[in-house]
Amino acid sequence: MSDTEMFLQSLRNRIRALNTIWERAIGDITLEQVNHHEREGVLPIAFSFSHFMRFQDQSISAPFLREPLLWVSGGWAEKIGVTVDAMGREETVEEMQAQRFGDLDAWKAYQSAVIARTDEVLETITPEMLTEVIIPQLPPNMQNIFCGLVVGPGNPIRKLEVLECFIYQHGLRHMGEIEHGRALVGLGGMTS
Repeated sequence: MSDTEMFLQSLRNRIRALNTIWERAIGDITLEQVNHHEREGVLPIAFSFSHFMRFQDQSISAPFLREPLLWVSGGWAEKIGVTVDAMGREETVEEMQAQRFGDLDAWKAYQSAVIARTDEVLETITPEMLTEVIIPQLPPNMQNIFCGLVVGPGNPIRKLEVLECFIYQHGLRHMGEIEHGRALVGLGGMTS
């Protein structure tokens, strides 16, 4: 196996492992638990699920497939009954702490569809594809996000960074929030 193929396989495996953890995290949680709001200034577990999966949907649908987001094309906001139909990037904690799901089974169906779409795209990635520039540079309000720190000021975001930063790293970060939230509602962690 060449170094390039080993890297591609590692990237596929890391994102698939991450999504396996996300599937486990939603598998045994109840609607009451996912909507639990600990106190003012603290986001409910529903926020972390919604925020990350919608960003994964956007990160795969737009740059890789040039298709509408599953969230929009499937009418998932209505099916799930979200109380705040926003991704949480520009909104305040005060706004997003009101995030709740109305139908957990609908959420699980959406999350599964996003993960399935990601899996399909992962099979198609090539070294050439990963070098394609998506954004010439991050806007000023995003320079301080993790991906901005990875690429540095004024540098482009390629499809590689979309997978590495916007999906893999971003997903790990929010899974930490979910694991903490799960502990607060009496559930265990996702890995040993």
